[in-house]
Amino acid sequence: MARDTKPRPWVALATFLIIQAVLGCWWAALYPGLFSRDSVLYLSHTMVGPWVSDHSVLYDAMVWLSYAHTTDLGAVTFAQTTAMAGALTYLAQSLKALGAPRLPTTLVAMLLPLAPPVGAFTVALWKDVPFTICAVAIAGVCARIAARRAVTWPALAGLGTLMIVLGLFRANGFLVVGVAVVALVVIVKTMRVRLLLTGTLAAAVPLLLTNLVFPQFGIMAPSKTYVYHTAYGDIAVAYRERPGLFTPQDISLLTEVAPLKRWWEGGTCSTINPLIWRRDFNWWMADLRAAELLELWRRLLVTEPEMVIETRLCRGAIAWRPVRDEQATGGMTYRLSRRPTADSYVGTYKIADFTERWVFSLRPLSLELYLVADPWLTGSLAPEYDWILWRGALWSYVSYAAVALAAMARRNRYVLGVAAVVAGQQLTVLANISAQDFRYMAAPIIIGALLVPLLLGSVGRLALALVRRTWRRLRPKPAA
Repeated sequence: MARDTKPRPWVALATFLIIQAVLGCWWAALYPGLFSRDSVLYLSHTMVGPWVSDHSVLYDAMVWLSYAHTTDLGAVTFAQTTAMAGALTYLAQSLKALGAPRLPTTLVAMLLPLAPPVGAFTVALWKDVPFTICAVAIAGVCARIAARRAVTWPALAGLGTLMIVLGLFRANGFLVVGVAVVALVVIVKTMRVRLLLTGTLAAAVPLLLTNLVFPQFGIMAPSKTYVYHTAYGDIAVAYRERPGLFTPQDISLLTEVAPLKRWWEGGTCSTINPLIWRRDFNWWMADLRAAELLELWRRLLVTEPEMVIETRLCRGAIAWRPVRDEQATGGMTYRLSRRPTADSYVGTYKIADFTERWVFSLRPLSLELYLVADPWLTGSLAPEYDWILWRGALWSYVSYAAVALAAMARRNRYVLGVAAVVAGQQLTVLANISAQDFRYMAAPIIIGALLVPLLLGSVGRLALALVRRTWRRLRPKPAA
């Protein structure tokens, strides 16, 4: 009997509405949203000036518009709930079009928002939320391409648009786009040149805007220290582990930026936070001596490549190591910020010009929902759940297994493309990231979870095919 592949718009609508309702409950419980020091800085620099493109100009503008027109920030987080509901629904429907079991895929999509890594994360005032939404939607487009076994013009336009926006939400987005596009070009058989051109354009647009366009409107480029901070972290690790590599001139350079004690204490490979986010680290001087610091880093890369690579592997452990390193400084997974007011993060001495920090305060719209959501979120932060709820490495591997088995079961190499954005994010985080933050690998968690029904369905399909082949070989042949 032929498989029923007729579209069911009412299923998609019901899925979207249920996801939206659950995410709306998170929004009402944690209004206007969870936030951190970064969240406060998104708005403060747009209010007191000058605008800086060190985070995401697009997300900063969204936060500014919400505050300017509503004097609050709930509009941003509510928009995030709707966009996430749309992305989850689209990916689920795309996977079903590809052949994933319908009911299990729908149920997983509806249940995912109940999990704090999806529900609570979606209402966080972080640029990583819309970045993750774009990545989930890209996986959905790739699933549609796989279902059709062809790259169509609408799919190409969708990929290009989503990849550009993804790059505008996070500075390293162009790297994610680059890896994903290269993977897709290898996988597909048609329109490879057009796909490569689309990816190149998508990766280039955010870089051109940041470096050429935004400055024309008075938006300052990121500080050199912000751009090169991971290289400075490599130097700190080298100084702590191999101080003999540094000449007297090198030591003099380091002491101009921070005391040697700071370089030593900041030389933990898991995070750069103890180095650059301390008062005795001079950002102004680090910017001024950036060329010399980078030259020192390049020398270490040439003479001690293994040490630099090991440092990057350690710092990028959130991308490849399913369990946290409880023994290392900074080796624990950073999940979600839980403080109720902005001042508890930044203090009045940090951004005294921005007097409206009160908007960054927890003000639940429903006390009843808060009393349900808060213990649920707090309970999920227990160490025993960290590996499955908050670290994207495990779910990256689940994603790869799911698309590989589905490609085998359906004899469709295009299925591999569904995990292209997961590979892009995993390799980018592995190569260049600052700390063990869950948000950097949120997309693989969501995509991997939604691929589980496809994984199980493919295992069943391959097992059934194996049984049939075995039976045909073993059954008695009819007498001549």
